[in-house]
Amino acid sequence: MNDTHKPTSDPHNTGKSGGEDVLKTTFVGRLRNYFLAGVLVTAPISITIYLTWTFLQFIDNKIVHLIPEHYNPSTSLPFSMPGLGLIIALAFFIIVGWSTRNFLGRLLVRAAEYVVERVPVINTIYGAVKQIFETVMTSQSDAFKDVVMFEYPRKGTWVMGFVTGGTKGEVQSKTKAETMNIFVPTTPNPTSGFLLFVPKKDLIYMDMSVEEGIKMIVSGGILTPEEQVKKK
Repeated sequence: MNDTHKPTSDPHNTGKSGGEDVLKTTFVGRLRNYFLAGVLVTAPISITIYLTWTFLQFIDNKIVHLIPEHYNPSTSLPFSMPGLGLIIALAFFIIVGWSTRNFLGRLLVRAAEYVVERVPVINTIYGAVKQIFETVMTSQSDAFKDVVMFEYPRKGTWVMGFVTGGTKGEVQSKTKAETMNIFVPTTPNPTSGFLLFVPKKDLIYMDMSVEEGIKMIVSGGILTPEEQVKKK
């Protein structure tokens, strides 16, 4: 008597093919990609709008309430005017700048500086702040116009920084090589960092713009500008 082995039915087999699992995985993967794409598109715009709105509100809260109530558009108009404080601040600086161009304005500025420069501690702070603003704001300054790379803090390790000018005074006179003032910002907060005096011969000047350099530092290297090929 021949024993025949009949195929036994698998109780866990529901008859569904593996193709459905593949389709499910593909569908979930597409949804994930769509979600990430939506975040990448929406997040920068939303954050930019939020920061802009927050900045305008901060300026408005500090300036608009200084206007007398019967002259304040926020109280006389049935709707609010976001950005009014910024407009007033811009107008104020323009008027002050214009007034310093005439004799009376220059006289008032000199009188104010005369008083401030004779107050201990305050005169030091005022002098340092004034010099920084004059250096950064003047069009003749070479501050933050070049992105450089050099080895720091040891040989074989590279860091990126910004040229803030040529080294002068006692620092330069006591160094043998010509040195440059280099500001090395921290990541992701570029407002803090280190001031280094680096020999000019050790600097590698980059083709990227300062804006691209700042983006790269703030992003921790995620946003890397493409290499610019120089035309011969």
